[in-house]
Amino acid sequence: MEGHPRVASPQPDPVQNEPVRKGFGLKAFLWDVRKRRWRFRQYMNALFFVVILILATYGHTVLWSLVAGACMAVLGIATRLWASGCIKKNDELATDGPYAFVRHPLYVGNFLLGTGFALACGYLLALPLWGLLFYLYHAPAIEREDRKLCNRFPQAWPGWAETTPALLPKALLKLQKGPRVGPWSLKQSLHNGEPLYALVLLGGLAYLASRLA
Repeated sequence: MEGHPRVASPQPDPVQNEPVRKGFGLKAFLWDVRKRRWRFRQYMNALFFVVILILATYGHTVLWSLVAGACMAVLGIATRLWASGCIKKNDELATDGPYAFVRHPLYVGNFLLGTGFALACGYLLALPLWGLLFYLYHAPAIEREDRKLCNRFPQAWPGWAETTPALLPKALLKLQKGPRVGPWSLKQSLHNGEPLYALVLLGGLAYLASRLA
């Protein structure tokens, strides 16, 4: 989760060469959790979201934390909407829009969302819980994504990664250099399901606001 990590060298494609355990059952599941935690990040996000709503149901939100958390969560939603409309998937390396500031703006959006909801629910213990989940399930996914992009775009990725941090943008430096804005595609964002997710998350914030003490 460092802001300007060491640039990776081309390695075996993580998609084609990562370890896979076949079969079903508890042992296979535990092996998957230990070796490929990144696969469960979306499930853990959903579980965390449900836990936040349950905490708000049986407790109460506080005005200052609700306002601060809601602002951060809305920023996270906006970040994901922006990034999802600029991403080019496997056809081309996205280096414009939010990708001119950080290599993984979708994960930046995730971090802001989780932190925002943790604040908005009014339980400060939710913050370290979210930090732990992000470290355990999102950090491996970020590392894997870097390896995959490095191998898929061996000419374009190293130079871009050398000057573009993973998560923490050097905003002033990038603004001085004049990052390319690039087109934003609503169709692409819809294809990724981001507008639907945004509505669900905004609904969650509205529920938290209804629990205001």
